[in-house]
Amino acid sequence: MHKGVPWSDKHRKNLAKIDGKTKLVGLLATPIGHSLSPQMHNLGYTLKGLNYTYLAFEVGNETLKEAVEGLKAIGAAGFNVSMPNKIEIIKYLDELDDSAKYAGASNTVVNRDGKLIGYNTDGLGYVKNLNEHGVELKGQKVTLVGSGGAATIMAIQLAQLGVREISIFARNDPYFYQAIQNANYINHELKAFEVKANIFPLEDKKTFRKEVAESAVLANGTSLGMKPFDHLSIVDDMLDVLRKDLVVTDVVYNPKKTKLLAQAEEAGAIPISGLGMMLWQGALGFKLFTGEDMPIEEIKKIMFGENV
Repeated sequence: MHKGVPWSDKHRKNLAKIDGKTKLVGLLATPIGHSLSPQMHNLGYTLKGLNYTYLAFEVGNETLKEAVEGLKAIGAAGFNVSMPNKIEIIKYLDELDDSAKYAGASNTVVNRDGKLIGYNTDGLGYVKNLNEHGVELKGQKVTLVGSGGAATIMAIQLAQLGVREISIFARNDPYFYQAIQNANYINHELKAFEVKANIFPLEDKKTFRKEVAESAVLANGTSLGMKPFDHLSIVDDMLDVLRKDLVVTDVVYNPKKTKLLAQAEEAGAIPISGLGMMLWQGALGFKLFTGEDMPIEEIKKIMFGENV
C-alpha cells in the first residue's frame, strides 16, 4: 500500500455523501482489484465538492456488451475501460473522438444524453508522465513492447510527437496482427510526421537486443508485471539489454515498482513507473466526465505523499 498523507475526517465524511442525485462513473476491466482509479476519482470528487461516485466492475470481453448496455440504460455519466477491453469497446460506442479513432482503442467513454462517445487519454497521459521526468522524445528511437489498447495508443501518440523511429515488438500470437496494423498506420496514415515504424516478433531476441541498443526508451505496453503476472518481466531472459542511459517505462502502476523497473534500477537504467501515466490519463478523463479540472497535486500528496 502506498503511504501518503492520511485522509482527514472531512474527506471520509464527504465520500459518504451519496444521494438520489449522485452521478455514477464506472471502470470496466479484469483483473480489477489492483486499480487505484476509484480512490483517485472519488478523492477528486470530494476535494472539488462534486456529487459523483466512481465504482469498479470486473468485466472482460465476454460480458462487455451487457455491461455497456447496463451503464447506458441507468444513465451513468460515463466509464473508463482498461485491459482487456480497450479495443473491444469500440464496437459498442456511438461516436469516437479523434484520439480513440486514430488509436483504434478507447479508455474513456462519456455518456452525452444517451450517446456514448469514446476518447483515449492514455497516450497524452503517457507522454505527460515522460515529460515530467525530463525525457526528451524528439528525434529519439523508441522500442515498444505490446499490441493491445495501451500499446496502440502509445505508438500512435509517440509518432505524433517527433520521435524518429519506433520498433514495435509483440508476441507472435493471434493478436500480432494488431501490432502490424499499428506499424502500417504510422508508416502510411501518419507519414506526414516522418516517423519510421518497424514490427518484429518478441521471440526474435537477437533483433530485440539490437533495437533496444539503438533506442533511448524501452517501453512496456503490456500487462506483464501486473498481478497475477507480477513475477514476470518482458526482459526476464534478456537482462543484458538494460544499460545506464536507457529510459525504461511501464504502463503497469500496481505494483509501482514492477519487476521490469526493479531490473532496470539494478542495471543503472532510468525507471519510470506507470503511476504518473495513470494519474494524468485519469485527470483528462475526470475533465471529460465532470467538466472540472482534477486537483491532481492534492491527490498526489494525499494518496502518495511524493512526486510520481
